[in-house]
Amino acid sequence: MYVQPLDGEWQVSGNGVTECPAIVPGSIHVDLMAAGIIPDPFVGDNEGRVSWVAGADWIYHRTFTPDPNLRSHDAVFLECKGLDTLATIRLNGVEVARTDNMHRRYAFDVTECVAPGENVIEVEFSSPVNHVKKMIGQGLVISPGDSIPGAPYLRKSMYQWGWDWAPKLPTSGIWRSIRLVGRSTAKLADVSVRQVHGRTRAELSVSVQIDRLSDGDVTVFARLISPEGETLEQSETLPIYTSTAFLDFLVEAPALWWPNGYGDAPLYELQIEVHPTANKLCVLDYRAMRIGLRSLELRQTPDEWGSTFMFVVNGVPIFSKGANWIPADQFPTRVTGEQYRDLVYSAVQANMNMLRVWGGGIYEDDLFYELCDEFGILVWQDFMFACARYPANPEMLENIRLEAVDNIRRIRHHPCLALWCGNNEMEWLADAQNDEIRKNYDAIFHELLPAVCAEEDADTPYWPSSPSSGTPFVDPNGERAGDGHYWDVWHGKKPFTDYREHYFRFMSEFGFESLPSMDTVKSFAEQKDWNMTSHVMESHQKNSAGNGLILYYLAHTFRFPKNFAMMVYVSQVLQAEAMRYGIEHWRRNRNEYHCMGTLYWQYNDCWPVASWAGVEYNHHWKALQYYAKRFYAPVHISAAETADAVALHVTNDRLESFQGTVRWALERLDGKVLDSGEATVDVPAASDVCVADLDFSDRLDDDMRREVVLAYGLLRDGERIDLGLVSFVPSKHLELLDPVISVEVESRDGAVSISLAAQHTARFVMLDVPGTNVRFSDNFFDLPAGRMVTVTVQPPYELSTAEIADRLRIVSLKDTY
Repeated sequence: MYVQPLDGEWQVSGNGVTECPAIVPGSIHVDLMAAGIIPDPFVGDNEGRVSWVAGADWIYHRTFTPDPNLRSHDAVFLECKGLDTLATIRLNGVEVARTDNMHRRYAFDVTECVAPGENVIEVEFSSPVNHVKKMIGQGLVISPGDSIPGAPYLRKSMYQWGWDWAPKLPTSGIWRSIRLVGRSTAKLADVSVRQVHGRTRAELSVSVQIDRLSDGDVTVFARLISPEGETLEQSETLPIYTSTAFLDFLVEAPALWWPNGYGDAPLYELQIEVHPTANKLCVLDYRAMRIGLRSLELRQTPDEWGSTFMFVVNGVPIFSKGANWIPADQFPTRVTGEQYRDLVYSAVQANMNMLRVWGGGIYEDDLFYELCDEFGILVWQDFMFACARYPANPEMLENIRLEAVDNIRRIRHHPCLALWCGNNEMEWLADAQNDEIRKNYDAIFHELLPAVCAEEDADTPYWPSSPSSGTPFVDPNGERAGDGHYWDVWHGKKPFTDYREHYFRFMSEFGFESLPSMDTVKSFAEQKDWNMTSHVMESHQKNSAGNGLILYYLAHTFRFPKNFAMMVYVSQVLQAEAMRYGIEHWRRNRNEYHCMGTLYWQYNDCWPVASWAGVEYNHHWKALQYYAKRFYAPVHISAAETADAVALHVTNDRLESFQGTVRWALERLDGKVLDSGEATVDVPAASDVCVADLDFSDRLDDDMRREVVLAYGLLRDGERIDLGLVSFVPSKHLELLDPVISVEVESRDGAVSISLAAQHTARFVMLDVPGTNVRFSDNFFDLPAGRMVTVTVQPPYELSTAEIADRLRIVSLKDTY
């Protein structure tokens, strides 16, 4: 085998643009902005000014000289890992292929087209927008929301056509690697790994399929390397008419892979080689993959509420904690390995153990799944269908089948993979439609995709849609079975407390918007535009009701902020409080597996925008991400309050019991304690316990409610590990005093330590170092009067301790009015 990469050095022309270089070395990412052809589409209202790009046809072209080693092989293949989307490929003037699916991988035999000396390759991309315009009105197809019409006719990422958090900027181009590969005798066509686990051993069945290119026996060699470096080897010789090898491994006392928070995530390496039987020094083809040894099931067992919906790993029911992942950039070729690592590791830091790859984006880069393997993050993987009606003609069904096979085979070996899900919200929508619409829907999601999953990855569960009850069109967003999406808080203007009226078995989508941080706002808006209703700010708010809903909820919760910067801060606290209400409620209801997961909408952003994300486009953590670190902690204390009473709960997700102490104090905002108590608690593994049921009806009158809070904390071995605060009126009615916060910044044990104390209660204390992406071990926290909270600056950081102290900005709720 000989590989000649074709990444880099391409020229691009189209729509009057000639010879634009692919300016990112070693890649095929073409940046028209950096080439001076268009303004930055993320700044101001430039989105509309660059819309012509999606309406143009583009040609990628380059010359190359094939290496003699390439042409010496039996066959030469052009391997394209991603063509977006309507591509015509020509090699030395000969049309090689046409493609129409962004989500597929292709390999074309170009043996007869490659010539000695200089060769010319062209990949011409037709405008996706112009293509679907011609098809609008054909069949029972609808596009989602306010997106560019016609998107479902083309197998291309839906979010790029516009979403209520994404701009309308469809792309064209070579978006994943492209290369020429010379091959002889045989090449690997597929490698699949299946596992059967016993009490003390794991049996691995490795199936290796080859494609023959010429005569001759070949030997398939497999090597399994443990995390400690121990090696097991197997081989099988395949006579000329045999194309599949079966290689088995028996692993004694396997190092099991666990989700984050439940144990380590060790990885084994599986290496596959194909050799000519007569020459084992010649490698015809090679593949290496990291795998994790673990069992996984989606357990649905009838119970008094309906049936469970939970992921069980290595026999242990897992409470899934996480969020919905969208592509990390509107232009996915710009996402670097460092950015992927930072985003996935941020989920780990926030105590998450699952990310749902949402169906309107992309099947993510291999690195994303590798990082989830490494960090123990389970992946709920949607197929790429969302909020639309798609054609189900024979041509489209075959295209979808090939797309599914490609991506299942690419992803299935990853231990992080927990679920294949047919689509986002389409069964919920189809439930109210006619029989013909349901028939088309069934053809894709109840017939084609489950059949492909059963054939290609029988060990990973398939789920038809999100939300779904698992039974076609029967209560698809109900609370008795399956997963649920709940949007009455936000779209329905219900109060946050409404979450506590619902008991879904698994909450896979719910959310609340906020504005992005001031640093992000400054990246796209000038100071004159710092107003929620300015043209530029509204250009970066893609939900037509979004700003109005933020203000609606703000008016019910907080006083109106005194300036735009305080509006940004308050909107983020509002968002975080909304998610806290729901998630703490559902975690409190984990006993007897009543609810076994929460995945909020959404984890990240694809451009600088007001959205539901907890991590902004520039990776700045909003208040929500810091809150997630607290409300997803393995052991967490929470409060379920009513007008006069508070029930304190400790939720323990660990596999062992928790012993500690709960302390609480009913106190005035100036710190005067009116009542207090503490209790020793012993919370069994994987359970929630109400540790204190407090009634203050005889202590609170209307005036006092505005002047008191309940502070509560959880201690282990005398050290406080969790702290919370409850008020008995909306925050806007609290008679907050100037908190008089003292702060000390110092270097301690090689880290920057920040200690804060308040004379009077401070709510939602925000630490910020403007102009940087400095992260803290905790942020947006309550600071009761007389308490001290110490946080550290999370490495890496480029500022000195003195610079951090000098630039540190502290804001609490009192500062907003």
